[in-house]
Amino acid sequence: MNIIVTGGAGFIGSALVRRLVKETEANVIVLDKLTYAGTLSSIKEVSSSPKCHFVQGDICDRELVTRLFHEVKPERIMHLAAESHVDRSIDAPLDFVNTNVVGTATLLQAALEYWRTLPDDKREAFRFQHISTDEVYGTLGETGYFREDTPYSPHSPYSASKASSDHFVRAWHDTFGLPVLITNCSNNYGPYQFPEKLIPLVTLNALEGRELPVYGTGANVRDWLFVEDHVTALCLVGDKGTPGRTYNIGGHSERSNIQVVRTICGILDEIRPRQDGRKYEEQIRFVKDRPGHDLRYAIDADRIAAELGWKPSQTFQQGMRLTVQWYLDNAWWWKPLREQRYSGQRLGNDK
Repeated sequence: MNIIVTGGAGFIGSALVRRLVKETEANVIVLDKLTYAGTLSSIKEVSSSPKCHFVQGDICDRELVTRLFHEVKPERIMHLAAESHVDRSIDAPLDFVNTNVVGTATLLQAALEYWRTLPDDKREAFRFQHISTDEVYGTLGETGYFREDTPYSPHSPYSASKASSDHFVRAWHDTFGLPVLITNCSNNYGPYQFPEKLIPLVTLNALEGRELPVYGTGANVRDWLFVEDHVTALCLVGDKGTPGRTYNIGGHSERSNIQVVRTICGILDEIRPRQDGRKYEEQIRFVKDRPGHDLRYAIDADRIAAELGWKPSQTFQQGMRLTVQWYLDNAWWWKPLREQRYSGQRLGNDK
């Protein structure tokens, strides 16, 4: 099988590429623009494999993606390329519209034109797999869960762009018959996550003795999903999912932001204590909240459990310990990014 993975040098994409190359017989073609958050170091351990092929390019480049489909002749495309940070979408919303909406539509049309040239058996087997987010659903109160039939209500430029991309994917299925799969996941964490996101940002700022900024009162709740569990789910959906179907993927690990930060501090107190004997929690500082900050996300993952047999393997505490330890052990990966691309400053102030 030939699989195109867009955004395969990013956080979730690289975890997927590493899994596919190491554990399947598939030829994996990584298409990535290599923006600030994409780095080839994230797929370094599999890049020498004859099953791994890298193409640098923009999913908005119609000529490139059309040529790639016809040269590679994929049985599956797993589409993860996206601008993905809410704070950055506040600073530069049109970048998110371009990549997440126009880029997805460009891929869909190229895939459709390629799919129409295939013989019947290959058309039947082809899948366009679109990886999205639970943020498209908006916000929850203190109770309830996002289900696959929850109405969309995005509140940030990022979530609005992803909601739009989901709608385009469904439209290409309903209008043209393109066999698509959509997944909406909760907040991912784990190794190789770009250090602008909460968990690596807090971990690295703590190690450097810097303040640990927490938006508002830290009461906003997210459902946390270990990235390797997410990748397992994506592979299951690609292999066994029903075309046209949406699958929600969640970690069953709801935590408020302040709970997450305090968990990181506690793990660091244990495995890398401060030299002055004080607690990392003393570095926490509450800061002005993010504009349009959703209160709570929580995923009902019953469909993927019932239909495909998936459930997360890592508890939040297990996954967090693995993640924090990984950052302690792999400064070779994150240190150049902190020095050259993002030094830990606040984004999304809506100045």
